[in-house]
Amino acid sequence: MIAMRSKLFVPGSRPELFPKALAGEADALSFDLEDSVVADRKAEARAVLGGWLERTGASARTIVVRVNPLDGPHFAADIDAVVRPGLTLLNLPKPETPADVVAAAEALEAAERRHGVAQPVGLLLNIETPRALREAAALAAAHPRVAGLQVGLGDLFEPFGIRRRDAANVHRVLFAVRMAAAEAGVFACDGAFADIRDADGCRAEAAMARDLGFIGKSCIHPSQVALANAVFRPTDEEVAHALRVVASVEEAAQDGRGAWTVDGRMVDAPFLLRARAIVAAAQRLGLV
Repeated sequence: MIAMRSKLFVPGSRPELFPKALAGEADALSFDLEDSVVADRKAEARAVLGGWLERTGASARTIVVRVNPLDGPHFAADIDAVVRPGLTLLNLPKPETPADVVAAAEALEAAERRHGVAQPVGLLLNIETPRALREAAALAAAHPRVAGLQVGLGDLFEPFGIRRRDAANVHRVLFAVRMAAAEAGVFACDGAFADIRDADGCRAEAAMARDLGFIGKSCIHPSQVALANAVFRPTDEEVAHALRVVASVEEAAQDGRGAWTVDGRMVDAPFLLRARAIVAAAQRLGLV
């Protein structure tokens, strides 16, 4: 599983921020060539970012690049510039059909061949249009390159007058995207929270996503990174219980039990899967 409790957006047109972001605490860095870069600077941004990726190479961080939409004039050049060793995920904005996903995957594979990228780059699909939300499961299953789905509530809500501060609205979208991701066997990542000053609001939205099984939250400012890392960290109690669940498996198997109790709670196959996932996350974070 990709480590991505926090994913910090970094404008591709701001190279002075690249080393600062790399030195920070975000699990993943998402370099942006789309919304944060104005049209007349896109060529410059992709060239600068591509050169930086070429020089930096592999990193311990998850490196993501959000390119411009598939049907726009910048997609092909973006792909050619940024598909380099060390890129983990290509973030595709506004896919609406499985054919879009397949076309992006084919372009990605061709760029890997051109630039000698041996480690396959995954696709992170943005669910940020009404059609994409309706087709989310089909999009997630459209190609083996798809690693995850990411929610884009700004694009989903703002043009249609849907109130972002209504938790019920947010929950409906997050639940739908998480179920689509689960059906396809990929991860789900929460989107960004635009009000940088409202730490409590960001924390509440991140906690909702965490409770729905999302792996992390996108951050638009470094101040949101620590918040996301804390919310998506397994608690000490969760880790301790998960360790006891995993340790109990052998005894239960010897007794021929398919279901048993740990700490007064029933355990069977789905609960064991969850416990193992928590232990794996704790190991990645150095908690055990």
